[in-house]
Amino acid sequence: MENGKEVVMAAPEPEVQPPATVPDLEWCEKSEETQDPQIELLETTSTQEPPNPLEPFRPRDCMVPVVFPGPVSQEGCCRFTCELLKHIMYQRQQLPLPYEQLKHFYRKPFPQAEDVVKKKPRATAEVSSRKCQQTLAELESVLSHLEGLFARTLVPRVLILLGGNALSPKEFYELDLSRLAPNSMDPSLSTAACLRRLFRAIFLADAFSELQVPPLMGTIVMAQGHRDCGEDWFRPKLNYRVPSRGHKLTVTLSCGRPAIPATTWEDYIWFQAPVTLKGFHE
Repeated sequence: MENGKEVVMAAPEPEVQPPATVPDLEWCEKSEETQDPQIELLETTSTQEPPNPLEPFRPRDCMVPVVFPGPVSQEGCCRFTCELLKHIMYQRQQLPLPYEQLKHFYRKPFPQAEDVVKKKPRATAEVSSRKCQQTLAELESVLSHLEGLFARTLVPRVLILLGGNALSPKEFYELDLSRLAPNSMDPSLSTAACLRRLFRAIFLADAFSELQVPPLMGTIVMAQGHRDCGEDWFRPKLNYRVPSRGHKLTVTLSCGRPAIPATTWEDYIWFQAPVTLKGFHE
């Protein structure tokens, strides 16, 4: 009230928020040669639990749901698993380079490999080369036996465990394949297109940014399969329970079809790779 007159304040105009910055996704949209039918894929979203200000800071668990508009082949499910394993080991600095680059450089004769490690003294370069070749050999063995497991049985879930042990890892990553329909009679989606969509969703989820730089850790791979599938390399773990502690990233894949009944998985058990993958630094 001023000089007997009521002063009416104008309501402030709402602040205009700038558009969200979208990372450059050109790298994950590159075309790849495929022989599968090309089907446009649906957009995917990622969800993260909001932080609780009353709790001490810790990396947030993250869930990345990816929906495909059709069935995916069993070979495609295997490829998702293998590529996710390679990606996690590189992102969590258990490999100094992406798997394909590392395999290319260290499969060369020693003089070229020595150039890759920046002309270190010969003895040091030899040790680095041996460690890398051992890591690659173990990883290739796990990848090869995963292909065998997927050929024998449906694999509804895969765990990639870093650090600690299988019961109490420091970090664990779950790939949930139970909602896919790998045995559908309909044409399967392009595996390459599905891979691009999968890794685009993981990239947008920004699941690794809050994690601290890790030390070298062991990596354990576990997968569910039918108890009577005849698997003789992965070791059955009849009473295994999925860990409840440690940073967790869950990637759930589905194909827009009705969920497979839970009773389907009653005769499925966990299998553990007998090899613990050792990280490698140059």
